[in-house]
Order: sequence, then C-alpha cells, then structure tokens
Amino acid sequence: MSDTTTKGVRIQIKSVFVPERSSEDDDYYFFAYRVRISNVGEEMVQLVSRHWVITDGNGDTEEVEGAGIIGATPWLPPSAAFEYTSYCPLSTPSGMMHGSLLCSRDDGSEFTVEVPPFDLLSAEVLLN
Repeated sequence: MSDTTTKGVRIQIKSVFVPERSSEDDDYYFFAYRVRISNVGEEMVQLVSRHWVITDGNGDTEEVEGAGIIGATPWLPPSAAFEYTSYCPLSTPSGMMHGSLLCSRDDGSEFTVEVPPFDLLSAEVLLN
C-alpha cells in the first residue's frame, strides 16, 4: 500500500493481482489498483490531470498521461475524497507504478502531488 500527503492532498493506493484475468502461459498478468484521493487541507482542490510511470519486472517502462482521472476532474472540498479503481496488465509477474497528479486551487494556482512507487505483485511472486 502507498500512502502519502502533499500540500493537503492525501493519496492512498492498494494494488491486487487478479488471477482470473491473468494467464501465466501467455505472460499476461493483470493487476487492479484502488486509489483514494482525500482533501485533508483547508482549501478546495481540483484534480486536473494524472501521470503514471509503469515499470515491469524487466525494467521496461510505459508512461500514461491525461486530463482528469477516469474522465473526471472533480473538485474536492475540505474533508472530501474521490475514489476510483483502475487496472494495469503486465507481461511479467511483478512490477511497480509511481506518478503524479496535477491539482489546482480556487485561486487558479496549480501544484503537483507526487505518488510514490507501489508494487504490482502476482501470487507467484508473493509465494516466493
């Protein structure tokens, strides 16, 4: 699990391996991750965009960027949270993700919230 707070925005992420959507014979490992973004500050915050860096077990990376988060750019008043689930298929039984979120405040100022690395681990990796 990853848990960090930057400038009043808390990011919590938990990843899970999804064996029923994976095929070890085809080198296809499916991971889901749940993200909770909480405004623990005192000002309204908008989630503007995201940037993910996905690294598989071979060290190969892929970057994903885009506006919003799952098609939304929600405003979070103090004490509010936004949650979503997404997924990441890999060709290796393990990997990791990290990234950042671009946020803005009511006054138009923008800031970046870094998301520290979190693991993507299949059952075979966890058992070894």
